[in-house]
Formats: sequence, C-alpha cells, structure tokens
Amino acid sequence: MSSSKDAIYSQPAEQVTDFRFDENVAEVFPDMIQRSVPGYSTIVDAIGQMAGQYAEAHSNIYDLGCSLGAVSLAISRYVQTPGCKIIAVDNSEAMIERCQRHLQAFKSPLPIEVICKDLQDVAITDASMVVMNFTLQFIPPEQRSDLIKRIYQGMKPGGVLVLSEKIRHPGDKGNSLLVELHHEFKRRNGYSELEISQKRSALENVMLTDSFSEHEQRLHQAGFSDVVLWFKCFNFASMVAIK
Repeated sequence: MSSSKDAIYSQPAEQVTDFRFDENVAEVFPDMIQRSVPGYSTIVDAIGQMAGQYAEAHSNIYDLGCSLGAVSLAISRYVQTPGCKIIAVDNSEAMIERCQRHLQAFKSPLPIEVICKDLQDVAITDASMVVMNFTLQFIPPEQRSDLIKRIYQGMKPGGVLVLSEKIRHPGDKGNSLLVELHHEFKRRNGYSELEISQKRSALENVMLTDSFSEHEQRLHQAGFSDVVLWFKCFNFASMVAIK
C-alpha cells in the first residue's frame, strides 16, 4: 500500500502537541515506521513465522494495536492451521479505515476481523497467539500489569504473547548511547534535527518506556513460564512470552 513521505515534524511548531494516531499519521505511517524503527520489517516477518509455528487449530490470534494491518497480513501468510481467525484491533479510526482497505487489497487466506475499539475493552478468548507490536508503550503504565494478566488468562496453554517495545536501558550513560544510535539511524533515513527533536517532544508524555527487566518481571508475574528476548537493535526490542 503506497504511503506518503513522513514530513509531519519538518516545519518548526510554536508548540509541539502530544503525538496522536490521527489522519496525518495514518497517511504516512508505513514511511514513518520504516524510517524510525530499526528492524521493523524483520520483526513483522518473524511474527508471521512464529504464528505459523504456534497457531492452534480453531483458535484466535489477536493483533492488538494493529495500525495498518502489517502484522495481521504477515500472520495470514504463514498460518496453515484450519479454523484460525485473526482479530485485529486499533482505537484509531483513521488507522482502522486504512487497515480495512489494505487487507481487502491483499485477500488474506485467513479470516481477519477488524475492530475499532480500545484494546482494553476487547475480550481475549481461545488465543493461541497475541501480538502487541509497539503498542503497550502507549498504554498508561499503571494499567499495563492488569492488561498483561488479562491477556494471559485469555490464552490457551502453550500460547505465546509477542511484545515489541521501545525499551529504556537502566543506566543513564548506556541509555544515552542507545538514544544517540537511534537518532543517527533516523538522520541516515533522512530526518532532520528539527524533525527528530519535535517528534521526541510529541512522544514525551505519550510513550512511557520500561526496561527489559520490568517487562520480564511483569510477564512472569502474570504467569508466563518463559520470556525470550528474540530481537534487539539499539533501544528497540521484541520478546516472546510463553504460557
């Protein structure tokens, strides 16, 4: 699906407002994410591969915070198991509208139900896999543990939760190193210093990151038996929690 080039933060703003997944972001999202998140394509494809391995017959696969449906499509390409259904959820109407058009164009072999709703209001049932690909970081920190517990309770034994997140390194010097590597990644992808700084301001109050050990602890407390850090590049990581 073609998208426009992300130039949202290219002009100086008197006041940078909090980041929102609105029409402007939905319009440029594929470009924005490729140029902002190292390894994004690798993560999405590997989530599809894991779905091929873990999807159980007649179970649900949830894509929570589905944006334009990249993860749902990757899953649909790899899953051969009979009776599986993908449930894709996002609370941004602009994203969901584009997601539906995107999925129709690709003719998924698996049924994909697209829901415009807050993911906290969606019941998780019979799940062999749940994916939150850079989603939990936008949930208020005090609500994260309850959400993870609810996901765990709605999953089948042996099911997996894939959680991709921007993470914070616990030491200040190490964290600064990772932040600078990420900023250089963005510069090399054509973002200006102004864009990098204004985007950072926009996300400051909206995206509150945890360290890997905080994620790991939360997942174990919810009941997951194993947590695997399977991908990391700079301050971006993806982990799999196994029930």
